[in-house]
Amino acid sequence: MVLAGASLWGLIGLFNRTLMAAGLTPESIVLVRNLGGLILLGLVLGLWKRDVFRIQPKHLIYFFGTGIISVLLFTWCYFSCQQECSLAVAAILLYTSPAFVVLLSALLWRDRLTGRKLLALGLTFFGCVCVTGVYSGGMTITLRGFLLGLGAGFFYALYSIFGRYALAHYEPYTVTFYTFAFAGIGSLVFLRPAQLAVLGGASIALTALGLSVVCTVLPYLFYTAGLARMDSGKAAIIASVEPVVAALVGIIVFHESMSPATGLGVVFILAAVLLLR
Repeated sequence: MVLAGASLWGLIGLFNRTLMAAGLTPESIVLVRNLGGLILLGLVLGLWKRDVFRIQPKHLIYFFGTGIISVLLFTWCYFSCQQECSLAVAAILLYTSPAFVVLLSALLWRDRLTGRKLLALGLTFFGCVCVTGVYSGGMTITLRGFLLGLGAGFFYALYSIFGRYALAHYEPYTVTFYTFAFAGIGSLVFLRPAQLAVLGGASIALTALGLSVVCTVLPYLFYTAGLARMDSGKAAIIASVEPVVAALVGIIVFHESMSPATGLGVVFILAAVLLLR
């Protein structure tokens, strides 16, 4: 389930490139993803599984954590980092998230820091460094960008932490819905009506729908369900196949070249996943 979720996240470039070419900014795409995810989940679950809407008010803090503190803040930090630094640096700083998850899980739940897990963590990070193209040169970084990038990794990691607390009380459908209830409504801060006018075209509207279904609702449902069945650190490391899938999409669909470093990174990340079987 975690592999399926991460693989679907890796397909986001298929949809983002079309939407950006149509004139949507990254912030508007965040709004489309999160608000679209909320509407879709609300409709489907309202018709099929209404019992998932029942929660205790005292547990809303968990969903504020997954929706606002994680999904919304990590996205804002990540896009802001991309404006300050090169894309490769922003991606590498984002993929410090498994390290945050492993350390926080050890502190909060005393999950074991085994040699196998630490080796997989190292392989994952080195693999992400290779896949994202740091070795190709042209890196730029500022202190503000560095802090924003680390913030993106940290807030990204907190989904696994808050999600684990929420999963102790609710099933994955409930956790995912209320995550997007907060993230979708919170994303309204990015609302620019003139931007969303481009969604009036049928093909762009279908692309936005695909983004919400394929790269938002389904992967979060898969990842959250997987998170309920394994410790947070392992889930976060396994989810690092996302940049592998993204790189393969770029090579196969957009005919981007595959450097030896990219190939080496793919091997390291897949080795880390196999190590945790």
